[in-house]
Amino acid sequence: MDIFGRRGVVAIRFTFRPKGGSASDANEMARRSALVSFVGSMLEYYDFIIYGAAAAFIFPKIFFVGLDPASARLVSLASFGVAFLARPIGAVVIGHFGDRVGRKSVLVVTLLMMGVSTLAIGLLPDARTIGNAAPIILVLLRLIQGLSAAGEQSGSNSLTLEHASSGDRAFFTSWTLSGVQAGAILAKFAFIPVAALPQEQLLNWGWRIPFILSFVVLVVAYLVRRGMPEAPEFARLKDRREIERFPIVLLMRDYWADVSRVIVCSLISCISSLTTVFALSYGTSEFKVSGPVILWAGVMGNALALVVQPFWAMLGDRVGRKPIFIVGSVGCALTVFPYLMAIAHGNAWLIVGVAMLMSGVFYGATNAIWPSFFGEMFETRVRYSGMAVGTNLGFLAAGFTPAISQSLAQSGPTGWLPVAIFIACCCVAAAASAATARETHKIKLHDLGR
Repeated sequence: MDIFGRRGVVAIRFTFRPKGGSASDANEMARRSALVSFVGSMLEYYDFIIYGAAAAFIFPKIFFVGLDPASARLVSLASFGVAFLARPIGAVVIGHFGDRVGRKSVLVVTLLMMGVSTLAIGLLPDARTIGNAAPIILVLLRLIQGLSAAGEQSGSNSLTLEHASSGDRAFFTSWTLSGVQAGAILAKFAFIPVAALPQEQLLNWGWRIPFILSFVVLVVAYLVRRGMPEAPEFARLKDRREIERFPIVLLMRDYWADVSRVIVCSLISCISSLTTVFALSYGTSEFKVSGPVILWAGVMGNALALVVQPFWAMLGDRVGRKPIFIVGSVGCALTVFPYLMAIAHGNAWLIVGVAMLMSGVFYGATNAIWPSFFGEMFETRVRYSGMAVGTNLGFLAAGFTPAISQSLAQSGPTGWLPVAIFIACCCVAAAASAATARETHKIKLHDLGR
């Protein structure tokens, strides 16, 4: 498997390179690391997103059965956000070992944590079988998912960034987030036929299928990841014994402003939780929109993002990180209004069209850029920790976006408006934070963060 072969995206990439030339050994390694990051992120976010879909319209009926429907839905959506509470803790711990031991070893561990916990959710007896133990175990497994996800993207981004050449860093690191889009597509494809099952079959056994299928993706991702060499820049630091004993101390002392920027910029991730979880719950319960319609809208948005993200990244390698990220964030702020309005009106074609514009084009722009944009704010000694801590603190907002949105939403055809305002504010804040950052696309790897 080589998604970066001569006839693939890399061939397009070299067409656009200003100086031309064939791929060097370094670029070959960059392609390999991008492939590893792509497949690993695909598994991580397949697992992460199928939980969100199940929390939206299945778990309230089988794990939180002692509550009225509205309360059960709110608690179930909050369980989706529990993983984001674990992520800052995981970011500190996993980031520490990623900057001390190495990117590759830690990434294998995070992969196994996510895969095994997801399989366990698929095999977990429901509340009718084991009572209150069921939701407790579910939340504990969700916490393990959060700990794993805390280190996955940051490690993948660091590994790929440190393998890439200066003029290609945005392009190659963007494949980490392309893996996220692929995982989202797989997750939604897995749930579309499941959601169409008769209610009794869906609640008895059908919902388990996407979770159990994650084992197949886990095996593929593990086989691809285990043979990847360590990032050369990190290896050089290790050879010279310049590894920081406590990376978090150096990070908080010298890079607190950049960590703060990453936190606020990461608020843009609320778009993902809005479309993946809240829209599914709100649309199906409040406006009786078909679940498959919203799932298909998500699939189309993710598919478009998978195509356009490499091109946004190539543009970012030419004009800089900041303009692309700001345009994407502002675009998301503007399009969230017609997206929720389309759901309120139950217009399937409009839901799909606006979802493609918001998620596929604008959110795709931010996803294409932030792996390089955030990673380049830090030097190698603290890059893993800096990205992990900054993004996962910012992702807290995304984790609780479904629950916050549920509490803000009102009844009636314009009840979505407070939700849209909340999401738009998060997007504008992300754009404003990005505007304060320095531009790094022309700085060499060794000089980043100095």
